[in-house]
Amino acid sequence: MQVACESLTFTRGEFTLSCTGIFGPGLHLVTGRVGSGKTTLALLLADLLHPSSGRVCLEGVERVTLSFQNPEYHVTGATVRAEAASYGADPDAVADAVGLSGRLDDDPFALSRGELKRLHLASLLSMSYDLLVLDEPFSSLDCVQKHRLCRALEERGGGITVIFTHERQILPAVDHLWEVEGGTVRDLGAVPGAIPHWRHAPPYLKQALARGLAPHNITLKDIIEAEAACKTHD
Repeated sequence: MQVACESLTFTRGEFTLSCTGIFGPGLHLVTGRVGSGKTTLALLLADLLHPSSGRVCLEGVERVTLSFQNPEYHVTGATVRAEAASYGADPDAVADAVGLSGRLDDDPFALSRGELKRLHLASLLSMSYDLLVLDEPFSSLDCVQKHRLCRALEERGGGITVIFTHERQILPAVDHLWEVEGGTVRDLGAVPGAIPHWRHAPPYLKQALARGLAPHNITLKDIIEAEAACKTHD
């Protein structure tokens, strides 16, 4: 199972995005500044944009979905219950998981954006997809909910998950790192080897690398564990 970007380019006006690389099974993190082209690549991977040249080749991938940054773009149900069911999810289980058990008959637009985002992500992650593309999944979530989302993403079994984000505080453990700079998608490689080459690494990770630590992954927990291991060997 893989998604291969083969000499992929997309041009709109003066902006051009280019990407060559393979997204294999596991959790991929794509970072870059606002406006660098992350969302454009997400739309290309999900076949919602067509490339100007090159192609996106899906091998062994049948079920694909894209999560937009704004959860209201996904709403199709008149109630919270109907909205969860529209994904094929169990409404009661989803509502219980995100603290909305008493609001199953409410209009989804009566929820706060954070609540709606939680409902959307919980419904999405309760289902199975070969390719799951998430554009800014941490937006509108508080710290507690970001940590819960990280755990859910780390526990997702099988398939290819691609996260596009500029979140710099709370991140899940990942398998592969990518960066988008000036419209060029850079394949940094597998973790942990890719970590020292990550220009958009969060401050806590940059500080750890500057101190000579070698974390196994990119979370704050990994930094703490690397520091403890370093002290043990001193």
